[in-house]
Amino acid sequence: MDHTPHHPERHPRGTASWGTAVKATLHCLTGCAIGEILGMVIGTALAWGNVPTMVLAIGLAFVFGYSFTLFAVLRAGLGLNAAIKVALAADTVSIAVMELVDNAIIALTPGAMEAQLTDGLFWSALLGGFAVAFLITTPVNKWMIGRGKGHAVVHAHH
Repeated sequence: MDHTPHHPERHPRGTASWGTAVKATLHCLTGCAIGEILGMVIGTALAWGNVPTMVLAIGLAFVFGYSFTLFAVLRAGLGLNAAIKVALAADTVSIAVMELVDNAIIALTPGAMEAQLTDGLFWSALLGGFAVAFLITTPVNKWMIGRGKGHAVVHAHH
């Protein structure tokens, strides 16, 4: 007979609706898209190679992704340090998954890395990558929110 004490789960599992997950993912996608497109435009305008342009685009995707959440929680009355912690906790996994998927699609699309901003291939690979990233990131966000992580942290401050 097992005499070990039963410990209830410390963090009870909640459920997150698909609507909440979609909103969180769209929020993330908006920041990522602005940052990534801006990075691509800047890198192309400066005639940078693929690697520095991608690094800039991904960096700006994180900056804009975090900034959307940061400004929202600052408006809700949180101090700057607390707001930064909330933004990092809410968006890091979501942005990372989105950027990984989106950039993998671009890298794997024949000719997309060499395409210019004026080429349809560039935009179709980028937008297609965002679409696939959205489909993959939404269930990740749903899972995280249901466990009190990700954008659940943001909703605690609204």
